[in-house]
Amino acid sequence: MSVEPADSASEIACQQVLLADASVFSVQEMTVPARYAVAVDPDYLLARYLEYIRVFTLSLIRPRLTAEGLEFRLLGSSLSLIRFTAPQRTGGAEKSVLELAICGGVLVQSAQCTRGKLSFAVERTSEGSRLRLRLADYCPLLLGGSRPSRVRKWLYRFTQAYLHRVVTVRFLQRLFRELTGGRRCVRVVRLHLLEGEDI
Repeated sequence: MSVEPADSASEIACQQVLLADASVFSVQEMTVPARYAVAVDPDYLLARYLEYIRVFTLSLIRPRLTAEGLEFRLLGSSLSLIRFTAPQRTGGAEKSVLELAICGGVLVQSAQCTRGKLSFAVERTSEGSRLRLRLADYCPLLLGGSRPSRVRKWLYRFTQAYLHRVVTVRFLQRLFRELTGGRRCVRVVRLHLLEGEDI
């Protein structure tokens, strides 16, 4: 039986880009050795992610999961920053996905509030379990429309986009250490899935 070196590293691969239609595509993924991720499924990822959002933002953002869907609310108010439909599950034993469609919120362009999906996926591979968080076809209010100005891109890049990237990467780093008992370090690398402008 082989033993993994204590100082061996795992990777979190990331891509976050603005596509030609001015929608945002963001993905973060990592592979966890199979023996550490036996009980991990998309529902587990979603639950741990929502818990981490609350902790990371010191409860300024409070995820609320109901029968109708999911909302990210500001403090204890009814103000929904972003709203999703109820999770939809697809796939099987080898690859399972939980997907939530964006359906509104003050951070979403009103004309595009039915676009965009947030998904959590677990895929069993020969290397282990690949865990993936993906945001696709999202049209942020800060970008303003299908032809955002340079100023709007800059504003989005250094506020909402930055926070999303930091939260998801730190969440995966924390999750990896929890699952493996902190046995290995985690480094961040670039991933290239789609053509677009880094944001």
